[in-house]
Amino acid sequence: MDAATLNEIRDEIRGYPDFPKKGILFRDIFSVLRKPALFEALLESMLAEIKKKTTTVNAVTALESRGFLFGPYLAMKLNVPFIPLRKKGKLPGECVQTTYALEYGHDVLEMQKDALKAGDNVVIVDDLLATGGKPWRPLSSGRVTAFLSLSQAP
Repeated sequence: MDAATLNEIRDEIRGYPDFPKKGILFRDIFSVLRKPALFEALLESMLAEIKKKTTTVNAVTALESRGFLFGPYLAMKLNVPFIPLRKKGKLPGECVQTTYALEYGHDVLEMQKDALKAGDNVVIVDDLLATGGKPWRPLSSGRVTAFLSLSQAP
């Protein structure tokens, strides 16, 4: 991605101080999605970054809900399954779960128990680096081969 496009993406991400709680700077990515060419450039950049970080990917996971804007596209382009990580009680069937800390509290994420096999190479996608991929680790015996967020896009 050229420097001008990267700067345009950065400029589109708005910051809202004290949202959802005092002391939190909420970064709103939705303005990027309103510009199709910019959104496509971002997605292709994320795909290139995954390919640079790892040669073998068995699945792409993403955190609810904004990670779902990127994860399915990347999984489709890599021709691998997309595995959603959802908030407690949102997935049917047997699930594994973990509690994790956010900047503004705690949350619980779940994944369907049979979604991944032991040793799967997994890419985790989130919109921003609020969780650092930490919630996923206790959920699976897969290996994280790349963690990618919008804030890490080249």
